Amino acid sequence: MEGQRRLLTAANAAARAIGLVPGMTVAQAQALVPDLQILDAEPDADRAALEKLACWSLRRYAPIIAADPPDGLMLDITGAAHAFGGPEGVLRDLVHRLAEVGATARAVCAPTYGAAHALARYGAGPARVVDPLELKAAIGALPIAALRLDADMVLTLGRLGLETIADLEAMPRASLALRFGSAPGQRLDQAFGRVAEPFEPIQPPEPITVERRFAEPIGAPETLARYTGKLVDELARRLEEEGVGARRLDLSFHRVDNRIEAIRAGLAKPSRDRRQMTRLLCDRLETIDPGFGVERMQLTVPAAEPLTYHMVSNLGEAPVPDVAALVDLLGNRIGEGRLFRAAARESDIPERSVARIAPMSDPTETRWPAAWPRPARLFARPEPVDTMALLPDHPPVHFVWRGVRRRVTRADGPERIYGEWHLNDAEFLGVRDYFQVEDETGARYWLFRNGDGMDSATGGQGWFLHGLFA
Repeated sequence: MEGQRRLLTAANAAARAIGLVPGMTVAQAQALVPDLQILDAEPDADRAALEKLACWSLRRYAPIIAADPPDGLMLDITGAAHAFGGPEGVLRDLVHRLAEVGATARAVCAPTYGAAHALARYGAGPARVVDPLELKAAIGALPIAALRLDADMVLTLGRLGLETIADLEAMPRASLALRFGSAPGQRLDQAFGRVAEPFEPIQPPEPITVERRFAEPIGAPETLARYTGKLVDELARRLEEEGVGARRLDLSFHRVDNRIEAIRAGLAKPSRDRRQMTRLLCDRLETIDPGFGVERMQLTVPAAEPLTYHMVSNLGEAPVPDVAALVDLLGNRIGEGRLFRAAARESDIPERSVARIAPMSDPTETRWPAAWPRPARLFARPEPVDTMALLPDHPPVHFVWRGVRRRVTRADGPERIYGEWHLNDAEFLGVRDYFQVEDETGARYWLFRNGDGMDSATGGQGWFLHGLFA
């Protein structure tokens, strides 16, 4: 809000393509697009998310990072870029990882913070590295607004015919300062590196840690288990004071010979349940070799999240079962990566329409097509089969899979699925024709022909088995 006016604070790519930009009034935007979808701005949540992203970047890319609200990060990669093959590797990795979670980003590496800030917001291309010798040419053509000047000052400078940074740089500094103060000159000097620009790096929160030191080394399993429970009790009190729950626990045992043994336990959702945490840690104590004795035990929470409670009704409603404890138990025994749920994804290609998500993730809104059932078991890779079928749209008469010939007694199809040309140019003409078939034993299969049966450009016309129905 600006006074009584509602303004746009952000716009996605589709909105920008039709002329909607931040700063435009909502009334003007709705006049251009009557069915425009408008969401309330949440600046506090945006700031918190930006700081969370900065903490993640701090662990991966550089030791000095600052949040640049409302939508930027400042990374000082001096001495750290070699880990990714140079500045170009840092930018590519950062842009790629943000794209994987649906965030579009532009990244620029420049000799000065002011230049990087300007090029990232007003330049072209998702990633760019600016040579110090090319700095003047790189930012000279950018609009004056890229210098982070006040909007009214930018408007006034524009009325005087000063549109680009190069135009402003060519102005006499004394007359510019007399008319507009020191801000334009300071921003120019910061952008071109003539003066330093201090910033406040983000300080990641310290993980919650408790420890016990022993006058005499300990090593008996029952003693280690007893002090593990005491550490968990102390940790639970700390978690309650902070108002958070643990998502991951690291228990380290510092031996007298300077070696460290460790246990890591993960939780499906935030928790500070003493019994649950103690059980997860004690179940893995058998993997610890105390050697000649343990002189210090340390319990750390590297990942914590706010803990929320749910209302429990006593009006006769059936309670919702909580399987978090079971998920924690199985995940710590067989590995977190082996425990997952299957969820639908937005894709017509069957092998791309399934994603693995965490066991306790919220339900997704995406659903598989109800009109065309999918097999209970989908192969990771379709297996080739030998068939006899009448082209172009008849099902197979029989097929040979894994050395066994199967005669088809019933069939339904074809269901035609086109390639996703927007993801891969090679799929521009790709076609698959899927059939549900049943053999003489009653087993049902999901077969497809790679191509439309007529044009070789749509596929090799080979047949494949992609899944089995229950």
